[in-house]
Amino acid sequence: MTSTTDDPLVSTEWLAAHLGDSRVKVIDATFKMPGVLPLPIDDFRGAHIPGAAFFDVDAVSDHSSTLPHMYPDGAQFARDVAALGISDGDTVVVYDAGGWVAAPRAWWMFLSFGHRDVRILEGGLKKWRAEGRAVEAGDAHPKPGRYGAARLDANFIRGQAQLVANLDAKAEQVIDARAAGRFDGSVAEPRAGLRSGHIPGSRNLPYNQLIDSETGMMKPLADLRRVFESAGLDLARPVVTTCGSGVSAAVLTLALYRLGVRGSALYDGSWSEWGLEGGPPVATGAA
Repeated sequence: MTSTTDDPLVSTEWLAAHLGDSRVKVIDATFKMPGVLPLPIDDFRGAHIPGAAFFDVDAVSDHSSTLPHMYPDGAQFARDVAALGISDGDTVVVYDAGGWVAAPRAWWMFLSFGHRDVRILEGGLKKWRAEGRAVEAGDAHPKPGRYGAARLDANFIRGQAQLVANLDAKAEQVIDARAAGRFDGSVAEPRAGLRSGHIPGSRNLPYNQLIDSETGMMKPLADLRRVFESAGLDLARPVVTTCGSGVSAAVLTLALYRLGVRGSALYDGSWSEWGLEGGPPVATGAA
């Protein structure tokens, strides 16, 4: 389950040096909870890295599902990313506003659909602007790319039935990226209609514990390892990450990947599915 670490992060220096490369495509995947303003697209229009296109997590999703931003099928993913100017063989660099919330989700989606050459900008737009680097405003109008057939590798994600089966089998560890209050059930969920608590047997590791609060950068690998181990995770065993709706869970997935862990999966529906009334069992309190 572990492999030689292939760190997917790229520096602002690297991106600045490669912005003129026609095979390097930059996307802004900034995401916010429903009701939080300004909208991510409006932030993008206000300032984004030159040449970037906006990757809307809600748009690149299965619109037939009542759950938020569930994975689309391969045909839709290929159409959507081609519309962003991305072609087969391009190096895709994903960033977000600087909070690490959604760039990892987009990165994991590209990997899930077989696009291996995808990277995340370390520090995101926040670091880019703090260094005084150029930004531009307005909508993006990318020339459509040529993206062939994309096929989802189901090993990258998990569904509710698999997580229910795992309650007894316990073949995979489940780790939840939500804040402690949401995990233990002492704080109401921000999405209406959801029960409070967590998947029985899961562990809690709020994703912001992986980020250095002073620099906004992801913590060094040795620190990441200690944080996961302190949360009770065995890095030699299979792992499924989860969160509120399958977005911030990918921050844990990214950190695991940086530690050389391969074969982890993301629960796509996460608590927006599990927490529905009448759903599977819910646990409360600390893990």
